[in-house]
Amino acid sequence: MDNFYMFIATGGGSGYLPKAPGTWGSVVGVLFWFFFHRLALSRYGLLVAGLFILGTIAAGAAEKIMDRPDPGPVVVDEIVGQMIALAGAPANPIIVILGFIFFRFFDILKPLPVGWLDSHIHGGMGIMLDDVAAGVYAMLLLQLGLWLFT
Repeated sequence: MDNFYMFIATGGGSGYLPKAPGTWGSVVGVLFWFFFHRLALSRYGLLVAGLFILGTIAAGAAEKIMDRPDPGPVVVDEIVGQMIALAGAPANPIIVILGFIFFRFFDILKPLPVGWLDSHIHGGMGIMLDDVAAGVYAMLLLQLGLWLFT
């Protein structure tokens, strides 16, 4: 079971890629979005919610397996956050790139409540929630931009 949890938590091993594992996890999130963005938004949301639940369990298990809090190779949180950032986005390369940049910006900068969640909630839930918040910020900014400029 540990191998299964680590596979999920590390985004299929993408979290082990060199330099900036969170960015690699976000790339996997874009790939997931690419395969599932045509779903109705309600079904897409259920998929993301399911991945959030599975990711929370897997990330919590990975912490115990690796014996350290929020280990770098755990990127399922970035996958979920990136999928949230791109929810409802049109299949336009520029929009997708902007969604990727916005998510990475908020994930790295950690404005309130992202940073608070990161430092105050621990375990699998803590690993996941700050990226969910960053994803929501990125989605709101992306959707505002689409509303203003299209």
